[in-house]
Amino acid sequence: MITRRTTDNSKALDAFMTTKVQIDAMLERLQALSEDHFNTHRDEINWGDVGTLNHYASLLRRIADSAFKEGEHAV
Repeated sequence: MITRRTTDNSKALDAFMTTKVQIDAMLERLQALSEDHFNTHRDEINWGDVGTLNHYASLLRRIADSAFKEGEHAV
């Protein structure tokens, strides 16, 4: 008979859920900012705005690639 030791993962679960709530809040804020066109006005968009948005996209792409094991994180 094999006896398995039960592990109390409640602290890990609490930490995981805390971080998940933080991520959800960041995603919600980013979605709202996107809906507001990242605080830009159509007639005033310049190449600096394009660069900033490309920077945001590259950071999000790194996260998405890591989460979905794509890009440089592909196995």
